[in-house]
Formats: sequence, C-alpha cells, structure tokens
Amino acid sequence: MDDITLRVLAELRDCDVVLAEDTRHTRGLLERHGIRAALLSYHEHNEAARVAELLPRLEAGERIALVSDAGLPGISDPGARIVRAALDAGVPVAVLPGPSAVETALVASGHGGGRYTFLGFLPRKARELDALWRELAPSPWPAVAFESPRRLPASLRSLAAFDAGREAAVCRELTKRFEEVARGTAAELADRFREPPRGEITVVVGPVAAAPGVDGAAARAAVAELVAAGTPRRVAADVVARLTDLPKNDLYRSTL
Repeated sequence: MDDITLRVLAELRDCDVVLAEDTRHTRGLLERHGIRAALLSYHEHNEAARVAELLPRLEAGERIALVSDAGLPGISDPGARIVRAALDAGVPVAVLPGPSAVETALVASGHGGGRYTFLGFLPRKARELDALWRELAPSPWPAVAFESPRRLPASLRSLAAFDAGREAAVCRELTKRFEEVARGTAAELADRFREPPRGEITVVVGPVAAAPGVDGAAARAAVAELVAAGTPRRVAADVVARLTDLPKNDLYRSTL
C-alpha cells in the first residue's frame, strides 16, 4: 500500500468513479489513504458490459480510474478492452505507472540490464511448456512470466527436465509484505518448490549460458577487428554472436 504514487492518489481523489477488479481490495486501499470515491466492479466476467456502459460517460467528460488487484491494468489483467475503446473513441487515456512485477522480478533475479522477453502467463499444458523451453533454449536474453502458485511446481519440474542447469528465479508477492525472491538453477528451484507456495508468482528464466571455453574478451576483440576492417558494427556483432553464443547486443555495446 505504501508503494502507491502521489500522482495516483491525486487522481483517485479527483475522479468521478473508480473501477476495481475487486472492490473489497480497492476499498481497503482507498481507506488506507483517506480517499472516498465511488466504486464499480470491473473484471473479466463483466468487462464487455462495463465498457458499453462507461464509454458514453467517458465521452461526456467524466474521469474514470481503473485499478487492478495485483498488477498493471491491461497487462495480464482486465483493462485492455476499455483502453482500446476509449482510444478508438478519441478519449484521452493516461497511464499512471507504479510497481511492476515484470521489471522488479527481472532486476531482482540478477538478469536485468538489457533486452528481455515477456511471456505473460506460462502455458498450462505439458506439451506447450516443452515447446516454450525449446523456443527459449538458444535465447541470449532472459524471459519473464507469470505463473499460478498451484501450477508452479509442475512448471519448474518441466523446466528442470529440459535444462536442469538453467538459471532462474521465482519471485513471490513482489512489493508486498511477504516478498520473497528465490534464485538458483531450474533443478534447485524445482526441489525447493515441491509444494505450491502462496501469493502472486513471477518467474524469470535466465539467458542461455555462453558455450564452454568461449573467451568473452577474445570475442569482443574479434568484433573490434572486423569493425576496423570496415564491417558494420551490428553485422560484426551478429557474426561473432552466432559463432560464440554470446549475446549480440552485449558484444555490440562493449565495442562502442
């Protein structure tokens, strides 16, 4: 509750109505900060009806705020439909940023600092998980995903069966009272989370490790030599990355 921004508090005080995924949760947030506001439920089961009901009010000039329980509205949470409808109708939409589990988990995992892939929620079916691990196998960038606490043990076992040594992190209840970040190999995390934990779960799958014996300094020197010989820097970085399995962007930046 203390991670909320001053800008968000000001908007919640000034808006005509607050849309809440669960009005009970949002009422507690508003009471914590001394805000009295009209509340309407807005969730995946009534989203279409609410958009039809509220769009005329938006077009008439009312200010409507949208809050979700544990995440950014519109990112794996209700909200995208009303944002799209408002934009199509010419109604201005402002996003008031706050804590994000995606970026928080990425940095906490130790794999931040550059490009990454956001996967949304992990697939439910075993064969779809296997296909995802195969897709990520050669990736030089980390991937961030949400997962149900109930399905987390099975997903970690699946990753460990595919690549037991792949670095990963399980982040639980980020920015909340019982926040926890567990780092380790896929096998270590699968052993640690044999039973479903509680709370909101964000998983980070680390990038593929560099091939054994690859000398990073030599790879950077090779890029520099190619550039000195007239090869465009991006082409040089791409060629060396393919030969060494080192991240292309890292090679490019390191030789600037």
